[in-house]
Amino acid sequence: MDDSQIIDLYFRRDEAAISQTAAKYGVFCHNLARNILSIDADAEECVNDTYLQAWNSIPPTRPDKFGAWLGRVVRNLAINLWNKNHCKKRYSGMELLLNELEECIPSPGTVEHAIEEKELTGIINVWLASLPKNDRILFMRRYWNGEAVNALAAKCGITQGRLAKRMYRLRQNLKATLEQEGYL
Repeated sequence: MDDSQIIDLYFRRDEAAISQTAAKYGVFCHNLARNILSIDADAEECVNDTYLQAWNSIPPTRPDKFGAWLGRVVRNLAINLWNKNHCKKRYSGMELLLNELEECIPSPGTVEHAIEEKELTGIINVWLASLPKNDRILFMRRYWNGEAVNALAAKCGITQGRLAKRMYRLRQNLKATLEQEGYL
């Protein structure tokens, strides 16, 4: 079933919308949440909350790219749950990702940083667009989807060490771009 048909089920308030969403995007959503949270039960909770949010948001929302919309929802829910439980030190996945990017992205500790968030997003988007397609995909899979270096290396057919060096160079490139724009 294609995305427009699934969305039509939501608009008709047909409960089959949930099962069709789960059949098409369940694995994607679970993997995304699992990469952030590191705990299957919490990832499953986020996926179920994603289905609930889809049910409550559609209608009136009609996402143009349903898969991307679901990805954003599950990622936001997973990050919120990670933040809620972070004081318990239960999660290592998101903490590792944030530590890797820590030297590149400034901390939003002031009002000025909050105001500049939109500009910073624009600079990062331009930087991503300037990358070769393979590097852009790797960066997004690592830092948006939260995929592990060993899994990415296996999918790319290279060693973990080589991929780690490549990711380091990408982070350094991002850092240099941000410094050039006055963000560090």
